[in-house]
Amino acid sequence: MKFGLFYEHQLPRPWQADSEYQLLQDSLAQIELADRLGYDYAWAVEHHFLEEYSHSSAPEVFLGAASQRTQRIRLGHGIIQLTTNHPARVAERVATLDLLSGGRVELGIGEGSSTTELHPFDRRYRDKRAIWEDAVRCLLPMFWESNWSYDGEHFKFPARNVVPKPLQQPHPPLWVACSQMETIRMAGRRGMGALAFQFLNANSAQAWVHAYYNAYTKTLDRLADYQTNPNLAIVAGFMCAPTDEEAQRLADGWTFFQFCLAFYGSHGPVAPGSVSMWEEYQKWRATPAGQNAGGVSLIGSPETLRRRLREFEESHIDQVILLNQAGKTTHQAICDSLELFARDVMPEFQARDEAHQAWKRDVLDGRVVLEEIDTTPYQKRAIADPGQKAQTLLSR
Repeated sequence: MKFGLFYEHQLPRPWQADSEYQLLQDSLAQIELADRLGYDYAWAVEHHFLEEYSHSSAPEVFLGAASQRTQRIRLGHGIIQLTTNHPARVAERVATLDLLSGGRVELGIGEGSSTTELHPFDRRYRDKRAIWEDAVRCLLPMFWESNWSYDGEHFKFPARNVVPKPLQQPHPPLWVACSQMETIRMAGRRGMGALAFQFLNANSAQAWVHAYYNAYTKTLDRLADYQTNPNLAIVAGFMCAPTDEEAQRLADGWTFFQFCLAFYGSHGPVAPGSVSMWEEYQKWRATPAGQNAGGVSLIGSPETLRRRLREFEESHIDQVILLNQAGKTTHQAICDSLELFARDVMPEFQARDEAHQAWKRDVLDGRVVLEEIDTTPYQKRAIADPGQKAQTLLSR
């Protein structure tokens, strides 16, 4: 099993003049620490106009800075919005980052999740899947073709050589954002790694793994002539502390993350400054629903986290991505958590990763046939929003 870190760059109000500066500097220091400690990946999201929830609108710049302060950790776009970026600009920026980092880029791509983000770019929610597929077909050959043109429904591109080319050829490993069973199967069918923003428990994780790899091995249908990347990673709220009680006390940012995700996913365009997410969160946290919130997470002592991770390991999850930077979790708490986890938890699972890779090779070669699990209980992702209703989010 491999381990990554996830950066949403949350910044709850009230803000100071240097709040965003300090947020980015702290995040870079955390990734530098994670690189020294042996973590495998650092992922940065792309979002626009989502106040407090995500101040991460230019992840390629942030990851470029991280590339110059690290040596081995892989740097992941988790994800680039193909609905709000032109494919040629994506190709140029990703290739440049791959060159700067010495070939350490992971390319996650997605659609965008809210009207607050999509409408300013003249994109409509109903069109985002079709735009995403058209963008994939237009984008990926730019990484290896020296004379590429494209004539699609949403993108048209005259013959050009898009430069520079990435160090990793034919392109960095591909991932796609997933948040329900349908998109997990889609990722497998398209031959892309699945970045699962579902916050799974161990039982549903096995169903997702089987659905993903069965789709990959039985229904593979690529959108272009790209290299496949059979992998499934899940994002989980994270805090490691000496005791379960201390970890829970330090991890309030995890429920803030879920609150904001549900809020922006269930509301129409949000006017600037019209909502204080932190104040609304505090009100909701005082309700019975808020007090019982928490969801599936990796929050606890090293002993507790080892027990939970063994369950995920038995499900054959490829990577667990730890969401530590959320809400008002302090820089020191994040660093202490990363150090304790790296010392007392991570080595056990990294040591057994080769056995997992052998299992995966057997699955991909057909020597192991995975059971078709009834996935009906896991078809939708429901998160209680601040208005106490459920909102199904198709993808990030």
